[in-house]
Amino acid sequence: MTFPAKLEDKFGRLHDYLRISVTDRCNLRCVYCMPEEGLAFEPDDSLLRFDEITEVVRVLAGLGVSKLRITGGEPLVRKNLHLLIADLADIPGIRDIALTTNGIFFAPHAEKFKEAGLTRLNISLDSLREDRFRTITRGGDLKRVLASLDAAYRVGFEPVKLNVVLMKGLNEDEIDDFLQMTIDKDIQVRFIEYMPIGHQDMSWKERYVPLSRVLERCKDKGWAFEAAGVLTGNGPSQNYRIRGARGSFGLIHPVSDHFCASCNRLRLTADGNIKPCLYWSHEYNVRAYLGDEKALQELFFKALAIKPESHEMAKALVGESPSHEPTLRRMSQIGG
Repeated sequence: MTFPAKLEDKFGRLHDYLRISVTDRCNLRCVYCMPEEGLAFEPDDSLLRFDEITEVVRVLAGLGVSKLRITGGEPLVRKNLHLLIADLADIPGIRDIALTTNGIFFAPHAEKFKEAGLTRLNISLDSLREDRFRTITRGGDLKRVLASLDAAYRVGFEPVKLNVVLMKGLNEDEIDDFLQMTIDKDIQVRFIEYMPIGHQDMSWKERYVPLSRVLERCKDKGWAFEAAGVLTGNGPSQNYRIRGARGSFGLIHPVSDHFCASCNRLRLTADGNIKPCLYWSHEYNVRAYLGDEKALQELFFKALAIKPESHEMAKALVGESPSHEPTLRRMSQIGG
């Protein structure tokens, strides 16, 4: 069988970006990601080994994938993760490797990751108040996250991005504080809408906040802002800068203003499933195809062939029925 030279779906979207979850485990229990009691985690022998992940990426690099993001769960609970980063960085065609972490374990390892070839870093940080951070994460230590932020700058990850899931009644009143950070520091704060991932009921809507609220707060504070254009690695983020600020802020609103028309990403879950779309249940497992480059290529094109035009999360917001079956996996089981 002859395959196209690039990973293009039926809507003309080229896919050059793979998000790789290395574990479904996490040391925290953030309210939007995992239930308080945790989940039934995959046994270790169900997770893709590092060499298996590297094999998949090598095949995809030959089809034009050049950008990777390592996620979880919390990726740093996977031992020797820097060794995987180093192997991926050696693959011809891979130009950019990012990591999303909650920052609890990162500080002591920052230099090791930099030396391995990690190019960018996102730290999830949903509150700047110690008691509230502990509530949202169900036990996290804010001081350790801030130490990781300092370590990231010290070893040369600059600017660092902060991911802030905005939630009604939890951290909505901290918008000003995060915006102030962008004025004072060369940092990119990315506000993210609460998504209905893995929720079988409508309880998520109680916390949902449209990101138009962020721009409203700028206006209320008298902060003039302007479009910041496309920033490195920001993907679907709409980027802005408060005039005179050292950093910038972005809005990622998959629910109120989806960005599906420009989607360029695929996902590989920790247990080896290709997910062509975050929201839908469609998955294909790679395990049976490892060791066969052509079969792996065919599997990825098969996944692209069923990728819908849109994830339709906005329908969930207004209670309309979806056209496909939404996933029942939580974010930690898919990869953030």
